[in-house]
Amino acid sequence: MLKKKQRKFLVQFTEYMITGGVWFWSGYILIVLLDNHIGLFAANFVGNAVGISLNFILERYWVFKTKNPAQLSVMAWRYVIYTALNAFLLNYAILYCLREYAGVQPEIGQFIASGFFTVWNWFWYKNWVFKGKERPKRTRHHA
Repeated sequence: MLKKKQRKFLVQFTEYMITGGVWFWSGYILIVLLDNHIGLFAANFVGNAVGISLNFILERYWVFKTKNPAQLSVMAWRYVIYTALNAFLLNYAILYCLREYAGVQPEIGQFIASGFFTVWNWFWYKNWVFKGKERPKRTRHHA
């Protein structure tokens, strides 16, 4: 039987995987559909912009449940900075390198990149982007 903390982690990670799927599939479909029409860079930008928007909302309100309005601007900026570097630059670099140096087209390359980002993003979302304010730990005073 799982302890309460382990169950909470499992539920949160499952929710994270679902929201990642929303980002992945919305981005994947747009990248594949637009690549031959507007080029890989623009297709990657459009696909990830849609996926990112959906992902931020789901991660903030559902997975990490950070509803404090005072923290919205901090989280939004962290998300924008982090995601700009990852989704737009690193994802493009992975897709580009896979296509140019390994002959792997974006239709397959996006699956490879998403495997990397699944672990990478979990760590950064949990520990930086959606991390709430530190709360002091309660200490018990013994009389």
